[in-house]
Amino acid sequence: MTMSACPHIAVIGAGAWGTALACATAATGADVTLWMRNPVPPGTRTLPRLPDITLPDNVTITGDFPRSADVVLLVTPVQTARDVSTRLQTVLDPAVPVVTCCKGLEQATSLLPLDVLAQTMPGRPTGVLSGPNFAIEVAKGLPAAATLACADLALAQKLTTLLNTSAFRLYASDDASGVQLAGAAKNVIAIGAGITIGAGLGENARAALITRAVAEIGRLAEATGGRASTLAGLAGMGDLILTCTGRGSRNYSVGLELGEGRSLEDILASRTTVAEGVLTAPAMRALARKHHVRAPIIETVTRILGEGFTIEEARHLLLDRPPTQE
Repeated sequence: MTMSACPHIAVIGAGAWGTALACATAATGADVTLWMRNPVPPGTRTLPRLPDITLPDNVTITGDFPRSADVVLLVTPVQTARDVSTRLQTVLDPAVPVVTCCKGLEQATSLLPLDVLAQTMPGRPTGVLSGPNFAIEVAKGLPAAATLACADLALAQKLTTLLNTSAFRLYASDDASGVQLAGAAKNVIAIGAGITIGAGLGENARAALITRAVAEIGRLAEATGGRASTLAGLAGMGDLILTCTGRGSRNYSVGLELGEGRSLEDILASRTTVAEGVLTAPAMRALARKHHVRAPIIETVTRILGEGFTIEEARHLLLDRPPTQE
């Protein structure tokens, strides 16, 4: 991978996180293009998902996929990544690395994002960016950090050098599988954490749920080719802490309302943003079952979301199991 004299960073997807990453990477001084599915009037500098943010001057909004770039950040929801990446593959130079910035599992296949890209963009260098980041704070330039993982550590190191800024600090990793798994699972756990608080079960219960989730996700990471130790880092514990405690978390807020007694249908009907954990939960449970991994928290959240499981039934399922070693 050779860097251009003036790097070009392409961001695919202009939701809140895509807009934030366009702002963050613009601070490197690179030329940044931000792809939008729906056209906007010429001269537009603010976008619907982050209306209080003005795009930097070196960010160009476009409706055309890039043909070349130093790196492409794929920031579409995981459920649309297959379609978008398939179309992007037809025009993008095959040597350009693509870094997925979405978190979750493809619902129909239980595949992680890079497994989807392996099918839609075969042979291309790829990576994953994940960490404890709320979009609005990154867009404002507040201090934040994340992990960028590739199977090829040298590529991850080059990409972190390209994208790193004084406000958005990146750490390289070669555990792309573990980073993806942690990013997908934390959305499911965040719904469970929200339910715990919304139902009045207390802070002790939430702390226990988050801590045991680390062990649960670690088992699943190892079973799918990752490392349990990755769960101690930004993509694991860091993201869990933020997503399971911050009211800016879409998944946590869904859980809060479920715990307070609202139906999932009513909650989702009142929202314009995507809570990935709702779709990821059954796919994550299927993945755990496929690999014969004990995942009681993921199992319980999935049953609450889709099988009419009550909070009292969930409480008994999790707490009345025989005691085990930590």
